[in-house]
Amino acid sequence: MLLAIDFLLPLLAVTATGVDDEARFPYWEVRDNDVSIRFVQRLPDQTRAFFLARGFKLNQIESAAQSCVFQTIVRNTSTKAAPATLTYNLRDWVIHAGGAKHKMKTREDWKPVHEASGVSPPARLAFDWALFPTRQEYNAGDYGWGMSVFGLKPGTRFDLDLVWQQDGRPRRVRLKGIECAPDIHPEPSAE
Repeated sequence: MLLAIDFLLPLLAVTATGVDDEARFPYWEVRDNDVSIRFVQRLPDQTRAFFLARGFKLNQIESAAQSCVFQTIVRNTSTKAAPATLTYNLRDWVIHAGGAKHKMKTREDWKPVHEASGVSPPARLAFDWALFPTRQEYNAGDYGWGMSVFGLKPGTRFDLDLVWQQDGRPRRVRLKGIECAPDIHPEPSAE
């Protein structure tokens, strides 16, 4: 019976989409036993502005701005009364777009790009800290966030296979119909 329960747990995942209350941009989310993973669109201009303010030159950050960046928020929603450690590795996640599969661009993938383009060490450090960690472990109640880079052009639609472990048990869910933000240039809201 335990095997049947483990088999069914990934099927209990709830996926949702909507508009994030704070960012006011579309989001896609998976909620499963003791975990919530949300992806909130970021406009390329938001990525440009964020990293220009941290010492990048426009030509050094444009490849990231054009690579489909999302704000990613992961929460371990288990309780201290019934803790379930959550671990993930972004290298296990698979992007499905245009009939092809590929991996996310992680902190480690950006290092040689930034070194080759002459990005200053302080700007590289800011970039590393802003990106969602490649690997992480969350205990009950823990959460974290950061930017995730999907390596797709603005406006691209894709599916994402999310993989994580909850108390050492593998979990896998496909989040469908995610859409990269278009490269538009709206004025910031005064609100």
